[in-house]
Amino acid sequence: MTPPPLPGHDMEPYKINISDKKLSQLRAKLELATFPEETPLSNDWQYGVPVTDIKRLVQYWQNGFDWRQQEKMLNSKLPQFTTTIEVEDLDPLTIHFVHQRSKRANAIPLLFCHGWPGSFIEVLKILPLLTDPEDDSQPAFHVIAPSLPGFGFSSAPTKPGFGIVHYAECLNRLMIQLGYMIYATQGGDWGFSITRFLGIEYPHQIIASHLNYVWASAPSLSRTPLLYLQSLFTPLGEKEKKGLERTKWFYDKGFAYNQLQTHNTATIGLMIRDSPVGLLTWIYEKLHDWTDDYPWTDDEILTWTSIYWFSEAGPEASVRIYYETTHPSDKRLLEYTSGVKLGLSTFPKDLIVSPKLYGRTLGPVVFEAVHEEGGHFAAYEKPELLVGDLRKMFGKGNKSLDLELVFWR
Repeated sequence: MTPPPLPGHDMEPYKINISDKKLSQLRAKLELATFPEETPLSNDWQYGVPVTDIKRLVQYWQNGFDWRQQEKMLNSKLPQFTTTIEVEDLDPLTIHFVHQRSKRANAIPLLFCHGWPGSFIEVLKILPLLTDPEDDSQPAFHVIAPSLPGFGFSSAPTKPGFGIVHYAECLNRLMIQLGYMIYATQGGDWGFSITRFLGIEYPHQIIASHLNYVWASAPSLSRTPLLYLQSLFTPLGEKEKKGLERTKWFYDKGFAYNQLQTHNTATIGLMIRDSPVGLLTWIYEKLHDWTDDYPWTDDEILTWTSIYWFSEAGPEASVRIYYETTHPSDKRLLEYTSGVKLGLSTFPKDLIVSPKLYGRTLGPVVFEAVHEEGGHFAAYEKPELLVGDLRKMFGKGNKSLDLELVFWR
């Protein structure tokens, strides 16, 4: 299926195998679920998740959903491993990761970094396309997709203060332990922030970074004077105006979850740790609102949610990233960073949809794509589009990256 990780490191093969006891406990909790009375208000997305949807999903989760089948599928399609990572001044972490090596000798190592409420499962559709392209002229990639600390089957930090710099340090050390001294990065959501800090902290190791979540500020005279002057004479296009409308919708009507997870981390954590219905509702709302009418199946929704429910540290651990990365916040995140070249892909139903000039305030942009469709989970919603962007960015035709001497030998 795939070669094992490079020798000389403590990498253990991993198979997902949730105990029968945990499955029984989940069904018992679902059996006790109670729901509000159904009224026109309870089944209107204007008020939040419809009760009928959650009733259907809970009933199926309890009596029809086959976790063992999903477990088998994930284990067969995603080669998984664990290893111990030492993070400076903090306790060691056990990191779970997908590692699929290409057969190509000149393949580019690519670190894929997920966010919330995503997971390593987001590489499911893009993995074969990236590692084994049909056309020899297209670049191939060795793909590494970790479960972030506190997510999925990775352990969680046990001490306060594990901020965004520590996430970056952890993933960089993982890549080094795998033998990848230089590599590319790809990220959206929290993956945007973490891959940005990989470029800030380790610019000599990052070939380039591709982002499918373009969180950026408008050009300013003090920070990016040339882009600011350009913006004065460059009117926004219709797509960019719609993107700003989408961004405004997110901050006005979709940002409350972020405020709660940032400032009431333990409160939300207790809710989603004890109640599978609470966790399902919390995640399902985001899968619905953050995608471009993606036709989620019940199996997909419940698999995404189950990965959080059965996670190594519990679902509450995943929301701590919101607190730790904002107390204190690091202003370098949105500053111009010259050391790493960037590729930016914009999807119209993402949460923040920035005009092109905004994205260029982040660093030297060598690839841009503005798509007609797609949302926040680009790798899962529109895998062909995301892979196509990566192929163009890292292919022979993009002379801006100077990969000829490193990989295209």
